[in-house]
Amino acid sequence: MTRTTARVTGAAVAAPLLLLSCAAGSAQAHGAPTDPVSRVYACSPSGGSAGTAACRAAIAASGQDFTAWDNLRVAGVDGRDRQVIPDGRLCSGNLPAYRGLDLARTDWPATRLTPGARMTMTYASTIAHAGTFKLYLTKQGYDPAKPLTWSELPAQPFAEFRDPPLTNGAYHFTATLPTDRTGRQMLYTIWQNSSTSDTYYSCSDVVFPARTSGGAATAATRPRTRTTPAPTASKSPASAATASHTAAASARPTATAAAVSSPGTTTAAADSTPVASDTGTGSGPSAPLLAGGAAAVLVLTAGAALALRLRRR
Repeated sequence: MTRTTARVTGAAVAAPLLLLSCAAGSAQAHGAPTDPVSRVYACSPSGGSAGTAACRAAIAASGQDFTAWDNLRVAGVDGRDRQVIPDGRLCSGNLPAYRGLDLARTDWPATRLTPGARMTMTYASTIAHAGTFKLYLTKQGYDPAKPLTWSELPAQPFAEFRDPPLTNGAYHFTATLPTDRTGRQMLYTIWQNSSTSDTYYSCSDVVFPARTSGGAATAATRPRTRTTPAPTASKSPASAATASHTAAASARPTATAAAVSSPGTTTAAADSTPVASDTGTGSGPSAPLLAGGAAAVLVLTAGAALALRLRRR
């Protein structure tokens, strides 16, 4: 075999291996809530709300269009959320690429919920991770026109889930909402991985019915509990949130939730902001890997044929 033949043969073998490596990398996905919709997903190209005033402002402030909606993560926090993430930066996780999500506005895309009702969260992800989800709801009196601070959140989550199963590209867990919230609030989710060093943060704007002076709700709406497949995660994560990433084995442990509720009759003004559009459907967690794998097979076949021809010369 000549040196030229050896070089060509080596390239033919290396090309599909490189492609397989890229395909595997594209499948390394992360996650964010799609229902109740998070700010980062709502303002992404897939979220359907990128054209709203709030999302346009967030995109301009961040310098990106949130294609990497699934990559808002911080490494090495290890449960020290309130020490590591500063006030006013809770929605961005203090990551510059997501700074626009911290804008204090009253017109963010929101999801309508009912106090005291059962809510099912859909948290999109395309690879299983072991870890714990903690759900917080801002205290009554929260002002969305001011930056979100830790003091606006209770010390303990109203629901917590450990190692829920990944199903159809998303985690799904159901919890009972507190009964005393009215008006616009923030549903804050922390996902601390135990299979990686990463912690994910997300802000979901929600709206509860206002109460009359007699304590009755002015509108009775049911929380949305869609079960459509979650969208496929983006292929190019934001460089500002890079961290080591290790896939965990997909087991099916039991999720537990602890609901906290305390009745109240606080009066709040009705919120007229339209609810966020329905989340889109995707092709599932295996789509990027399958697409890359198919391409790799074609390249591998062509490379083998080329190498055989060169040997015969």
